[in-house]
Amino acid sequence: MKKKTNAQRVPMPCRDPKERTQNFLEVALGYDAAQATAEASRCLQCKRPHCVLGCPVEVDIPAFIAAIADGDLQAAYRIIKSTNSLPAVCGRVCPQENQCEGRCILKAKGQPVAIGRLERFVADMMLDGKNACGWISDTGSCKLINPELAVACIGSGPASLTAAGYLAARGFKVTVFEALHEPGGVLTYGIPEFRLPKAIVHKEVESLQALSVDFAVNWVGGKTVTVEDLFNKGFKAVFIGVGAGLPHFLGIPGENIAGVLSANEYLTRINLGRAFDFPNHDTPVCPGKNVAVFGGGNVAMDAARTALRMGAQSVRIVYRRTMQELPARREEVEHALEEGVTMELLSAPLAFTADSTGKLRSVRLQRMRMGEPDASGRSRPIPIEGAYTDLMTDLAIIAVGTRPNPVLLGNTPGLTLDDNGYIKIDEKTGETSIPGVYAGGDIVAGAATVIEAMGAGRRAARSIALKLLGKTT
Repeated sequence: MKKKTNAQRVPMPCRDPKERTQNFLEVALGYDAAQATAEASRCLQCKRPHCVLGCPVEVDIPAFIAAIADGDLQAAYRIIKSTNSLPAVCGRVCPQENQCEGRCILKAKGQPVAIGRLERFVADMMLDGKNACGWISDTGSCKLINPELAVACIGSGPASLTAAGYLAARGFKVTVFEALHEPGGVLTYGIPEFRLPKAIVHKEVESLQALSVDFAVNWVGGKTVTVEDLFNKGFKAVFIGVGAGLPHFLGIPGENIAGVLSANEYLTRINLGRAFDFPNHDTPVCPGKNVAVFGGGNVAMDAARTALRMGAQSVRIVYRRTMQELPARREEVEHALEEGVTMELLSAPLAFTADSTGKLRSVRLQRMRMGEPDASGRSRPIPIEGAYTDLMTDLAIIAVGTRPNPVLLGNTPGLTLDDNGYIKIDEKTGETSIPGVYAGGDIVAGAATVIEAMGAGRRAARSIALKLLGKTT
């Protein structure tokens, strides 16, 4: 390995903000080989790497970075894929700053190693090649499939894809059932093309298909397929990874006015329905000229930046706290501001109003101030008496979180839920109250990150392998 250096972090090349708002091309362009090698050389190769402790899927981060620095991308890929089934996805959308990079010893100097960018570089280089076996097991090879070891995954988001990859690499015959017409879950319907190209998701899915994982689309868990059906068909275990896709709303007057949408619906129409690619796809969507997005997370940023690309003249993020409390990734906030999204901070919606035709005209906002911390430790926003303003808007997008969809849960007798309607599991194994049924991801933990869902899928898959094989291998 080449000599380590404490040079400045290599910046990520990005498209120009003015140009990128005119299309859905990916914003971050990725490192080239020289940039990746330079960034990899910054790693100190700590004897006790805290970065690994911050990775929910336990990637051997120093080892794969050392391989990059040595110019051995195949070795780097093998190391990553031994525990991470979706590196090209994780390198793009995981909040590394709060996980692996957040533990990097160089963070004390403000410049942690760009672990996510390096992971993306390796994955992209290998996906562009001819890697016959997309998943490489912990033992270093792909095993022959045993049709008697059949496992079903309901939902095809990151938790299920990870579980499927882990089990298929160990000889299990895995079938993934997806309610929509394309696999990928939130990776396909939720995250915009400019942040996560669908071609990347397709390649990751294809790498699992190369392991003989079957994908059955248009199968709705709890309706066209039930847990009981799957056991009757001979599956030995079932993993539930359906996410939490039922949107929360604001609960204020006027939310039923035409022009008020949940972020789930808005993004699904544009991402999965390809409304951004009109007229090649004719999925209808309310375009909006003056758009207001309510919420401060990554979904709110995705919706706001998407609205700009769909032709909005102005887009505002309406958030009841300050910039310091925004839960979205800093990178996503910075990109949104660069592209022209504005922030309507310390503002809470009170009511929507319609014009004479019944379409959205405006939203009344309550001005807020920051008070003492609440039970969560965050400063609590307090209304300023008599301080109101009317914001003119013809499209409002609600991005204030999600909750469990009851379709599958309500049609699975014996499945124990917690007080918020999420599935209760054994935290160590991922097994639910029904023997042989496991769960992970947002349907258990609520809205979380892609990598956290993947970690849950891996833990559950490991438990399934242990139960059915007597070992994890």
